[in-house]
Amino acid sequence: MVSIDLVIENAEGEILLGLRNNRPAQGFWFVQGGRVQRGESLDAAFERVSREELGLAISRGDARLLGAYDHLYEEDVFGAGIGTHYVALGHYLRLEVGLASLPMAQHRDYRWWHPDAMRASGEVHANSRAYLDAVGDLHFTRGA
Repeated sequence: MVSIDLVIENAEGEILLGLRNNRPAQGFWFVQGGRVQRGESLDAAFERVSREELGLAISRGDARLLGAYDHLYEEDVFGAGIGTHYVALGHYLRLEVGLASLPMAQHRDYRWWHPDAMRASGEVHANSRAYLDAVGDLHFTRGA
């Protein structure tokens, strides 16, 4: 399956994570994202995922592609035990988002995380931590 992940960074350099309600990665802190649906263009999927996950319809052109990542899970969204392989297209956005206004369908809590805290925490899923190097590279190339 193909998915779009949104790596949202605020002005303080913290990354927005949500505590996942659903499989896979249920109970972990994770970046926002969602599957690309059959027949859906990447642009349409990006706008839908950003609207569902952030309450904002954002254009894919406003984000920076971090790359394609393999997300392998032993579990699947339905709990059938067959495992799941996502090709996640990680996208970076610098954005200020109010936590209280975020949708609760996929996440039961939200928090801004400093990258060092993300790296150190076993509560943050490894697939979310994997984006940190690419975000750091963006800072280096921008001189930020």
